[in-house]
Amino acid sequence: MRPTAKSQARNTARLRRLPALLLAAMLASNSFAALDLPDLGDPSEQALPDYQARSIGASSVRQLEASGAFLDDPEVNAYLDQLGHRLVSSSAEITGSFAFFAIDSPEINAFALPGGYVGVNSGLILATNNESELASVLAHEISHITQQHVARQLQAQSGSQIAALAGLLAAVVAAGSGNGEMASAAIAGVTAGQLQSQINFTRENEEEADRLGFKLLIHSGFDGRGMAELFRTLQQRNRLAESDQPSWLRSHPLTTQRIAEAEDRALSAPYRQVRDSIDFLMVRALLRSYQGEPAETLAALQQALDADPPRARQNALRYGLAAAQLRAGNFDAALELTRALEADRVEHPMIAALVGQIHLQARHHDEAITHYEAALSRYPDHLQLVLDYPRALIKAGRPAEAARFAERRLSTLRGNAQLHRIAAEAYAGAGRPMASHYQLGEYYALAGNQRGAREQFELALNMRDADEFTLARVQARLRELRAAMKTDGKGDERQGDRRGQRG
Repeated sequence: MRPTAKSQARNTARLRRLPALLLAAMLASNSFAALDLPDLGDPSEQALPDYQARSIGASSVRQLEASGAFLDDPEVNAYLDQLGHRLVSSSAEITGSFAFFAIDSPEINAFALPGGYVGVNSGLILATNNESELASVLAHEISHITQQHVARQLQAQSGSQIAALAGLLAAVVAAGSGNGEMASAAIAGVTAGQLQSQINFTRENEEEADRLGFKLLIHSGFDGRGMAELFRTLQQRNRLAESDQPSWLRSHPLTTQRIAEAEDRALSAPYRQVRDSIDFLMVRALLRSYQGEPAETLAALQQALDADPPRARQNALRYGLAAAQLRAGNFDAALELTRALEADRVEHPMIAALVGQIHLQARHHDEAITHYEAALSRYPDHLQLVLDYPRALIKAGRPAEAARFAERRLSTLRGNAQLHRIAAEAYAGAGRPMASHYQLGEYYALAGNQRGAREQFELALNMRDADEFTLARVQARLRELRAAMKTDGKGDERQGDRRGQRG
């Protein structure tokens, strides 16, 4: 989502399921032919049952969403989710659900939560020099989850402490993302150091996550030197600014031995040169367009372009410059840059989405609608386009068309809260309050607000515009929700999170 819309809807970002990106070709024969993850034993003997770990992680994520810590950008989140599932899919040993998302913070940090949730700060993405370095961080965090490092730390906690941990984990992350108010409220008298100790890992944990993460990196087709190169980069940053140590180093401390082992592993793997994906380059350029004051950002991106980088990076920087021009409100300059890319036959769904946003923010609604229809014919599954097209229809005074489009897409994207909310707005504009309240109820349910969802479904029943289909949907969902809330009241934590996930 482009910057203007981002600032208006930051708290509406939701995790969504994306199909895993399977690697077409893997290393056919080398010393890393099998991932041989350690045997964790019978699930009944694990530190936390899967449903409880998922519940804690989901609760932490909901609190992070409520704090405004999430980066509300479908394209960045889609890329991270795709990259994370590429790593996960490289090992037949890894099972369970994973969700990857971005945190809106300049700090260099990433973290794993119980239940398969991995968050990555935008600052870390910008700090990486190539895609293999970023993949190495995700692989490391995935390994913390597969080896249950967080869950095993909790096995000595009491039930009440575990119940409170979701808030504590969210507070640590919120404090790192600059959200002091949310952190202070959650900490409630407990020192930040004590909270941080809850999620810090032992040296053995770190070594295991490095070792297994490296194997995931290799099996996914990335450069094995990525982890060692990232360690060196972070170590250098730490030396230059001891008082501003990257957050990732505070919870994942580097040691000379750890760096040496990463370098030894890289030397033991076959030498490979891995080209960065265009998606990685485009996402980094988009994030750069969000940084600092608009004038400073425009100057920095232009300076990077003037350095004559390789063609792929140059095209991504031109896209980033166009996004920065849009952020500055320079619609004509932004459109001129995208047209130049088009003239050079540079095609990408993020460029198509940016062109639509330029028209939309310039209030050229008819041009935006025409563009979105053409773009969706080429990139039918690009989420930014799917979300922006019905928004354009609503702004153009065509809410009934927006509602029909949203309904069609919700048949495959039912777990996308933003689309439910757009549908609610469209139905309200089309004079169909029952359907509007129903869609808003689904939005609240996905946000974990069961009480708010129930109120919306009950309001829907009182509307007089009922059609049989919508009435049946409302009644069925209200029965489900009341049953779930009744079960929750008895203390069953298995309800967990209802969002769409990889199974």
